[in-house]
Amino acid sequence: MLITFPFSKCILIGIANAIDLSDRFLPRLQLMNCKPLVITFRAYSKDQIIIILQERLMALPYIVFQPRALELCARKVAAASRDMRKVLSVFRSAIEMLEAELRESASRMNLTSAEKGLFDLQAVAFEFFNSQVRHQVIILCSAVKFFRGGKKNTTVGELNKSYMDVCKTSPIPPVGTLEFFSMCRVLHDQGFLKLGQSREDKSKRVTLKVDESDITFALQLCCTNTKHKG
Repeated sequence: MLITFPFSKCILIGIANAIDLSDRFLPRLQLMNCKPLVITFRAYSKDQIIIILQERLMALPYIVFQPRALELCARKVAAASRDMRKVLSVFRSAIEMLEAELRESASRMNLTSAEKGLFDLQAVAFEFFNSQVRHQVIILCSAVKFFRGGKKNTTVGELNKSYMDVCKTSPIPPVGTLEFFSMCRVLHDQGFLKLGQSREDKSKRVTLKVDESDITFALQLCCTNTKHKG
């Protein structure tokens, strides 16, 4: 309430990872005539993620991860959620896996590979991001199912309900609301969905930007390639 006092020079700046934080507190702020100016920062790009990782790792006197491993992880995150916390989670998991292997075979393992930073992130990265992509596919399938009734657009909140219904019929548990909104933005950036403008994510209008036949063909092709690899 300091900013409501006459001649007050107090400026209040709030920073939050939760996109809907201002919406949840907006009624209370409006009652005090303190409606905030909301600035939404775009998610990290692949190059920004690499720069952040490199700057963090420069503080160490030795090489921890190969440059190609950094790029692999950054590309996967940029194509999925663009969440820096996901990047750190993948690298943390990779280090924990290595530590477990070292403890199990300390007497036999050649430690030179660890000293040179030849950590293999592919298993961790692909397992993690395959889950992200799988949910994005479910979101697209949910949109196709929803728009089959003749509707041209709906809200993100309604699409989330359709997504939850699809997940109930599959062994894959749904992601949380915030992560669902984040995946919708990724699909928007990739040209699969079109998101309208609104203060609340759940109220944004969403339109499918690709034909149902194209999605069906892509899924069939993906399943065929998976069977061949198996």
